[in-house]
Amino acid sequence: MRGGSMTGETQKAVAAAMQRHGQLSRQGLLERAFTWAFRGLVYAQIWEDPVVDMAALAITPDSHVVTIASGGCNMLSYLTADPKAIDAVDLNTAHIALGTLKLAAARHLPDHASFHRFFGHAASRDNLAAYERHVRPHIDEPTRRYWEGRDLSGRRRIAGFASGVHKRGLLGRFIGAAHLLARLNGVDPRLLLEAETIEEQRAIFERDFAPVFDRGFVKWLTDQPASLFGLGIPPAQFEALAGDGRMAAVLRQRLEKLACGFDLRDNYFAWQAFGRRYGEGPTAPLPPYLQAEHYDAIVARVGRVDLRHANMTEHLAGLPAASRDRYILLDAQDWMTDEQLGDLWAQITRTARPGARILFRTAGEADIIPGRVPDPIVARWRYQAEASRRFTAQDRSAIYGGVHLYVLADG
Repeated sequence: MRGGSMTGETQKAVAAAMQRHGQLSRQGLLERAFTWAFRGLVYAQIWEDPVVDMAALAITPDSHVVTIASGGCNMLSYLTADPKAIDAVDLNTAHIALGTLKLAAARHLPDHASFHRFFGHAASRDNLAAYERHVRPHIDEPTRRYWEGRDLSGRRRIAGFASGVHKRGLLGRFIGAAHLLARLNGVDPRLLLEAETIEEQRAIFERDFAPVFDRGFVKWLTDQPASLFGLGIPPAQFEALAGDGRMAAVLRQRLEKLACGFDLRDNYFAWQAFGRRYGEGPTAPLPPYLQAEHYDAIVARVGRVDLRHANMTEHLAGLPAASRDRYILLDAQDWMTDEQLGDLWAQITRTARPGARILFRTAGEADIIPGRVPDPIVARWRYQAEASRRFTAQDRSAIYGGVHLYVLADG
């Protein structure tokens, strides 16, 4: 793992990935505000469904996966599919620190109960003692500096694991603000979690949640790009998500799928959104890496993860040809210029082995690759339209318009 503080070079790389317009233009100012916000922890929990990912990727024991790390949940969840190796890369220093913490905890915490308490419950003072005794001696100095450093409130960042780390970060605070807005409109989001059937979930959504999106202030607020920075949505992605309509209508549709599209007993994303925590008890839904039946496999395979503080394209450029075969890009391509997309796909294609697969998500529904990546590169791949529609429908996080799968044509 290569960590460290947010260096000047890293700041430049983050800016290059997100900034497209002049500094003093309205769009340019928004992009720079988002870049500043993105410097800290964005996702304490990743919001791409790893079960969908693993089904789409068809991981085998020979697979060498390359993924954007984000909050680190999915890189560990992919280990349950038994890949040969995983390269996890991210430009965000806080995400690297969180991923490093998870890897060290998997190696050195004494049992599943302590691992689940740390990252599942994530709100116990026992976690601080476990960090000092079991984890701290095994992490590098940059990671220690991050977690033992102070946040804007003056608290040590590691203290978040004593008070609910899932409420931290840009997304966690956004969900908290959304809860406040809901309560100001007479709605308690936690009530949805009391539903016992999908029919009850839908009834609660239609009665309590749907009317909020028709209110003038909510329509105005959600039309402001900065209001969705907490979802990790930069200005370019905001435009793709809104299209020609009002953002309130798009958000209503996505929240309806999250609230009503899946049984709460099988959707930990809904628990995070409406309860700001995971459920409790032996049958509560959890990410695969936190499930008791996968713990031994996670511990045995954690050494297969190589976590790097790097840009995805630059990381791929340093790899041998035909050396990787599973690529997970999250929604990062929504932020990219055509040139950046072309460079990324050129490196993916160069490093791809026979049978390689690319999986990514988009804010809007449409595949964004045709017409933006050079035709000779795209011609090497086959878009899996039917499978992409199926995986989009199955994605329990419900916040993306599309899940897209490409397979190497000459593999």
